[in-house]
Amino acid sequence: MNTVQEFISITPWTIVFSICNLLILCALIKKFLFKPVMSVLEARQKEIDDIYGAADKDRSDAEALKAEYTRKMSGARAEADGIVRTAMDSARRKSDAIVSEANSQAARMKQKAQSEIEQEKRKAFVELQGELSGMAVDIAEKMVGREINDRDYQALVDDFIRNAGDAK
Repeated sequence: MNTVQEFISITPWTIVFSICNLLILCALIKKFLFKPVMSVLEARQKEIDDIYGAADKDRSDAEALKAEYTRKMSGARAEADGIVRTAMDSARRKSDAIVSEANSQAARMKQKAQSEIEQEKRKAFVELQGELSGMAVDIAEKMVGREINDRDYQALVDDFIRNAGDAK
């Protein structure tokens, strides 16, 4: 039992050597294990930070592109609306011009028809005047029984026309 007691007994030099061994072991672990592991972890952390930074930059670039796309789309919409408005205005002006031209053409045709009617009326009146004057001369010759000269003829025609106009 004495041997067991010695084995379990605590001596101060053993404790000091154990603590020294522990400190040396910690220093070696720190130098050869923790420093390389920490440098690997720091490098890994830097890579992760770079990846997150790139992702944030890409996200902000994507948002800027989206804003630019939205702005361009609204500009394109406004431009398309402007083109449609311009086309509609142009079509309306052309339509108005066509209607105006048709109206003026109809007015010219109406005016031409009225002038032709007036010419036909004058022509018919002149023809009727000639026929009536001839009939009046024939009647006057028969009544007077003699031949009428040009001056008498013209006076009779004028008198007949004046009286024919009064009879209306």
